[in-house]
Amino acid sequence: MLPEVEFAGYAEDCQIFGFLRLDAERLSDALNAHEQVRLVDVLLVALQDGRSIPAQELWVAREELLAVRASGPRGNPGRRSRTRPYPVMLQSGPYQIHGYLHGPPGADPIRQLARRKPMVPLTEAWIMYQAAGQEHRARVGTIVVNHELLDWVRPARDEEVVIPSLPMEPYLDSRAKDLTGYIWSDSSSRGPGAS
Repeated sequence: MLPEVEFAGYAEDCQIFGFLRLDAERLSDALNAHEQVRLVDVLLVALQDGRSIPAQELWVAREELLAVRASGPRGNPGRRSRTRPYPVMLQSGPYQIHGYLHGPPGADPIRQLARRKPMVPLTEAWIMYQAAGQEHRARVGTIVVNHELLDWVRPARDEEVVIPSLPMEPYLDSRAKDLTGYIWSDSSSRGPGAS
């Protein structure tokens, strides 16, 4: 049976959470191999007002996905080639993303991006967007972006990609474990996941 991985996607007007049966070595390979993917146990969260809509099953077209938070296996180590991380910033719909694009040493990362398949991973990434009238910033680790839907992309400096200090997000229960990926600026504060 194919492994099931968590899916967290970013669309123009909502975020899409669910589970995907992975039929390739990596999530980026699966997204590039299919025009649409089938998700199960789905929750759609509207950016405008935070309204959520559950669904048992949902088919999502790749052309609707601006980005997807990477999860699952990293792929076959034997197929990896030597690359260099290039810091980049990009805008895709309502999302601004900072991270590292990997490419051949000495290459122009933006030109290389245009030659690749649509879904391209960025590492050590963080994302910023507006939802329900509030600004959100979250550490996403590796995120797979749809380069065909980018508004703009530019090379950046390492300082621009480093996650900035962020104010403490409000929390409801100090005993809760933080699984959101949100960045907590003061590790001594009693926030989710603090001991």
